[in-house]
Amino acid sequence: MKVIILCGGQGTRIRDANELLPKPLLPIGERPMVWHIMKSYAAHGFTDFVLALGFKGWLIKEYFLNYRSMSADLRVSLGRHDAVEVLNRRGLEDWTVTLAETGEATMTGGRVASLRRYVGGDDLFMVTYGDGVSDVDIGKLVAFHRAHGKIATVTAVHPPGRFGELGIRDGLVREFNEKPQTTLGFINGGFMVFDARRVWDYLPDDDPGLVLEVEPLQGLAAAGELVAYEHHGFWQPMDTLREYTVLNNLWASGNAPWKTWND
Repeated sequence: MKVIILCGGQGTRIRDANELLPKPLLPIGERPMVWHIMKSYAAHGFTDFVLALGFKGWLIKEYFLNYRSMSADLRVSLGRHDAVEVLNRRGLEDWTVTLAETGEATMTGGRVASLRRYVGGDDLFMVTYGDGVSDVDIGKLVAFHRAHGKIATVTAVHPPGRFGELGIRDGLVREFNEKPQTTLGFINGGFMVFDARRVWDYLPDDDPGLVLEVEPLQGLAAAGELVAYEHHGFWQPMDTLREYTVLNNLWASGNAPWKTWND
């Protein structure tokens, strides 16, 4: 099963942390945010990733193209062939990473729709944002999705109150309200699962302005096809310099709640 990570936004609210890097590359400790997200999925056996690139996507490409060189010991022969030998595999992940250009100005729904060619052949695919970490049990999330048989599942979390609010009754998402002024209950925390055969009716591939959190998710909610997986554990976005600092302090403490993998 493939995991789409939305990595194309401009991250204007967090420019104080770093004006040069796209948000998914901002470091938490010594590794970028997107690596932490991927490690969370890989800890549950999901290692096939599709990164939806946009703003400064070439920097994300450079990171993964150079990943082996940055993570392993190397021996370089400076003769005619400039041969490079990898001396060990320590720190090298057994991941498949598709780096897909989805347009600098494309919105979240348009990005997912444009990736149908990479994920449409499976029965399910997952989607999450490239700027948030959690200790959600992704294996249980997928099992939950398979059990209810609806088209889509979103992970519902209790957040700070500036995100899109989910109206949940009897496990179904009855309303999806994008970023209300006050939030009383759950919000969409990402970590979504979609039926790779049926969701495309809600994700037309000819609209780069399509916002996943508006027409597609609201339409699924209205049709009774959007279910909430309630997560009461850790969830933290990285939208601001303050949140970036919080995540780095947690990592430095050695007690980062989203670190569910073994080194």
